[in-house]
Amino acid sequence: MSRYAVLFCALVVTLSGCTKKDEASAPTADPAAAAKAAGPQEVNLAIWANYLSPEMQERFTKETGIKLKISNFSSNEELLAKIQAGASGYDVAVPSDYMVGVLAKLNLLQALNTEKVPNRGDLDPAFMKQGFDPENKFSLPYAWTTAGLAVNTELYKGNVKGWKDLFAKKDLAGKVSLLDDVREVTAAALKANGYSVNTIDPKELAKAEATLKDARKKVKMYSSDTIDALVNKEVAVAHTYSSDALQAAVKSGGKIVYVIPEEGGTRAIDNLVILKSAKNVEAAHKLVNFLLSHDANLAFVTTIMGGSVLKSTKEALPANLQSNPALFPSAAVLSKLEGIQDVGDATKLYDRLWTEVKSE
Repeated sequence: MSRYAVLFCALVVTLSGCTKKDEASAPTADPAAAAKAAGPQEVNLAIWANYLSPEMQERFTKETGIKLKISNFSSNEELLAKIQAGASGYDVAVPSDYMVGVLAKLNLLQALNTEKVPNRGDLDPAFMKQGFDPENKFSLPYAWTTAGLAVNTELYKGNVKGWKDLFAKKDLAGKVSLLDDVREVTAAALKANGYSVNTIDPKELAKAEATLKDARKKVKMYSSDTIDALVNKEVAVAHTYSSDALQAAVKSGGKIVYVIPEEGGTRAIDNLVILKSAKNVEAAHKLVNFLLSHDANLAFVTTIMGGSVLKSTKEALPANLQSNPALFPSAAVLSKLEGIQDVGDATKLYDRLWTEVKSE
């Protein structure tokens, strides 16, 4: 789960000197110093690529004294496989909506201690109490994105309005990349045929499979890390997440444009969860709380270009971002978007389809 001016809030840490006697008799006000005195700490975060700026990583460590170790994944299914393998060592992860429910059913998540996440009070209710976690027992929203099409206008002068154009236009042969994600790619083909992205109808899935196989000759690569491919002109059109497309637009000086397909598509809510196997639960909660702070979320939207989940963020954004339709789609556009859901036993139908398409 694609995502302008850069805003950073400067962090000023004032260190006051003290004698050894003072240090022994009174606790330090500097959390980083306190953490250092208690011994080195580390928290491991599994997150989508290009979804947390280096500046925010550094700021978290400066504020808490806790080292942040980052691991990336390219799909929810890859994240699940890594967690199930038992060798991930993750404390906190950022799965998309339906995968939260899957992880919870598999008993791979632990309940959040919301008293340790005071910043949750600024969360927009529109992103809370979703079907995959109705009571937010295991998750809190971190961001949202849409999946659509990024077009490098230097390489392709044609008009791409949606999925049908992507799959049908002959002059795109060899110039296209699709996400390396079974549910997102199948969703694109399903929408092109007028179906729900969550269908479990074998006939509808068969038609989506035929669409993808027919378009296979157009596909140069399957990749969920599309920024470099777009900016370096490896592909003319990329199936991508809105946050990645907007980051690529900035890097290209506006030569890359993002299109939410006219047929509709997917909208993902990415969530913060703490794994059952987390080794540093206290630090994990500190990270969750930090990522939901106003400053961190503001920096996330202005640099990562992901959708905000906090009530206080939009009004603090530059005017050009407040009016950006990719960050704040209209109600009419949103009505055409669906969240990907857990389809239970029908998952095997999607997996079989994906195997057939990629081996074509």
